Amino acid sequence: MEFRTEKDSLGEMQVPAAALWGPQTQRAVENFPISGRPLPPAFIHTLGLIKAAAARVNRDLGLVEAPIADAIERAANEVAEGKWDAEFPIDVYQTGSGTSSNMNANEVIARLASRASGLKVHPNDHVNFGQSSNDVIPTALHVSAVVQIERDLLPSLARLWKALDEKSRTFHDVIKAGRTHLMDATPIRLGQEFSGYASQVQHGIARVKATLPDLRELAIGGTAVGTGLNTHPEFGRRMAAELGKLAGTQFVEAPNHFEAQGAQDGACWASGALNSVAASLMKIANDVRLMNSGPRCGFAEVTLPAIQPGSSIMPGKVNPVICEAVTMVSAQVMGNHTAITVGAQWGQLDLNVMLPMMARNLLESVQLLAAASRVFADKALAGLIANEDTCRGYIEISPSMATALNPLIGYDKAAEIAKRSFKERRPVRELAAEMTTLSKAEIDAALDPARQTHPGLDLGGGAGG
Repeated sequence: MEFRTEKDSLGEMQVPAAALWGPQTQRAVENFPISGRPLPPAFIHTLGLIKAAAARVNRDLGLVEAPIADAIERAANEVAEGKWDAEFPIDVYQTGSGTSSNMNANEVIARLASRASGLKVHPNDHVNFGQSSNDVIPTALHVSAVVQIERDLLPSLARLWKALDEKSRTFHDVIKAGRTHLMDATPIRLGQEFSGYASQVQHGIARVKATLPDLRELAIGGTAVGTGLNTHPEFGRRMAAELGKLAGTQFVEAPNHFEAQGAQDGACWASGALNSVAASLMKIANDVRLMNSGPRCGFAEVTLPAIQPGSSIMPGKVNPVICEAVTMVSAQVMGNHTAITVGAQWGQLDLNVMLPMMARNLLESVQLLAAASRVFADKALAGLIANEDTCRGYIEISPSMATALNPLIGYDKAAEIAKRSFKERRPVRELAAEMTTLSKAEIDAALDPARQTHPGLDLGGGAGG
């Protein structure tokens, strides 16, 4: 490989001749050979947006000459469009402020701008003018998170909600055994269970949306420690407005730059909402997986679509693979939230020093939940069918059916019937006729499964015995 010699404040560095980056990026590449994973493309693209917006604002404020600012803006837009992703090789586990990645963007954009314009564009004096890594990186975290949530996650969750809501109506008339503690309970409509799942997702959407106002507050304009040293007083406000235009959403300058740079409570709260969504998806996917278990030795109350062979050794086996993928995603998001929570604690004095890790984990959680929600809706729920005969069969043999007799014959007598039902494997209906003075009509009315799926109290007129 051929190299060129470049200099920074620490001295000379050998940089790959074909690389667009400069000496500070190269030092980071050599200093942090840790995971082999750079920051997510969405984050890198957002750095491009920030540098494009800064060039525009600095030009309008008369702080950077128009030809240089225009060249920077054009180059930064190319970064934002993803044309130069390969030029951002720095590991996510780097300096906690993300300075290395900020300088990576500054160096790449400066070289692109210089090459295209014939002007001498400096990475610090021009591309980074009015900025610090300490306000750029938290700004990139917030902007990229908002964009990804609005563009990818919320539509995917809405899609999942729709799929669950449709199933709640399709399965309205399917009566099945309820289960608490995984033990037989009173009858429930399959549609009611799915309405609960839809409500979980609906609440999850609301929780995620509730975090957006905090994420819309941007640290940009605070520079090194929140005081705004070396930047124009209007820079932060104008940057927020410009980034809103470029990203197609809304941002505001943080009302308190010291909070915006010293803490990452907003990112932690957003991650908490994602963690809650992950918990919901794990519960829903596992429930569907349980109800699908079988086909002969499990619940077999629903059937998932067969989308791939399930075993390399057992012929004909089909597994609930989508449900399992969703639960793995949920586990990863929960792990990400733990890391983000720890990261949020590291806002020591005037700067959080776990920003790259928090950014990677937050954006990964958004991306994973968005993709898993789409796949769950399209490849599992869309083709899910109810096995009505199986569902009804379980009801008739469940000892918990005796619960409906409580108002008529009392708890103790109903418990006696339930115990005998289980021991003798006889229907509650049959034993109620044998062990009480209730009429057949009274028994049939009380033990009507559909009647037990909504509020009501029927004291009847019958007597226990």
